[in-house]
Amino acid sequence: MAEPVSLYIHIPFCVRKCRYCSFVSEADAPLSPREYTDLLLREMALRAGRGAVPSRAPTLYLGGGTPSLLPPGEVGRIIETAGRLLGLEADAEVTLEANPGTVTPASLAGYRAAGVNRLSLGVQSFDDRMLATLGRVHSAREAREAFDAARRAGFDSVGIDLIHSLPGQDIGHWRGELRRAADLSPEHISAYGLTVEEGTTFARLEAQGALLLPGEEESARMFEETAELLAAFGYEHYEISNYARPGRRSRHNRVYWRRGNYLGFGAGAHSFLRSPWPGVRWKNPDELARYGRLLAAGSLPDEDVVSLSGRAAMGEWLFLGLRMLDGVETARFREEFGAELEAVYGGEVERLRAAGLLDAAGGVLRLTRRGILLSNQVFARFL
Repeated sequence: MAEPVSLYIHIPFCVRKCRYCSFVSEADAPLSPREYTDLLLREMALRAGRGAVPSRAPTLYLGGGTPSLLPPGEVGRIIETAGRLLGLEADAEVTLEANPGTVTPASLAGYRAAGVNRLSLGVQSFDDRMLATLGRVHSAREAREAFDAARRAGFDSVGIDLIHSLPGQDIGHWRGELRRAADLSPEHISAYGLTVEEGTTFARLEAQGALLLPGEEESARMFEETAELLAAFGYEHYEISNYARPGRRSRHNRVYWRRGNYLGFGAGAHSFLRSPWPGVRWKNPDELARYGRLLAAGSLPDEDVVSLSGRAAMGEWLFLGLRMLDGVETARFREEFGAELEAVYGGEVERLRAAGLLDAAGGVLRLTRRGILLSNQVFARFL
């Protein structure tokens, strides 16, 4: 049986660009939601017509941008077409990212009826002052109301996204944010440390010396506090920034971390297939106009196609897999690449173990607690 291929749908619309956001998105997009959905379905049909389709798709993820700016009817068209043309499984995990300021009880009920069975709420903070700093369009009250409305709409798998290490934030404030999230009892919590990305408003403010962020030590304390506090509420820390109730880990994100297959649709979407071995990556144009022109001409919008070398694939396998706290199995490396991990990376592994960043026991490599805090330094060794 052919390997499964997950599906990612990028929705590049937003009400207003957040001050920290570097994702492909824009306010006042030149296309209506229906026009953009028509493009997505055209891309699906073109890829299906070229034979580049999965035999089965176990997950579908609508990300952005703000996918909850699409009406439920358009989301339903996407899900139906994915099932008909791309092998979306009947029991697939279907996730929609939603901004609390763009949903209503009626739209949430509509998404559920359309086939969405997992909701990811971009709360980011329960503090109105912090939300204003981030440039979010919702309030803390609207975040809580959106969560309650999701439950009433029948969602039994809801995730909450939070960001720590924000301007003016300290450890006490972050503890309060975590408790407010855990008190709602979502199935999943993603807690990311703020990263200042090039081209964002935050990057400009930082260059001007006007962005006062917590120091590295305070940020490390926030990370450590996250794991400890959420564990007390019954959440498993299963990936560097992700926590879940038992049995509620994100199936779609695991595909990325385990170097699985995925096809991306929409402006700015990325794709990866393991075949031809050891893998090929490409992306769609970021610009909506170019994306639309290519599809109108009957062309798949594949750009920046990269065929991986064996060594690059090995490095990816390691640094992606090490994001998972379960670690990576050396036997799986041998199965994947026909080589012993020790023979390829033995020196790096030993140096990382000596530095207290990596643990190797029982045929499994895992980041240590210190290694998680310094994970970027660890991953750089395998690039």
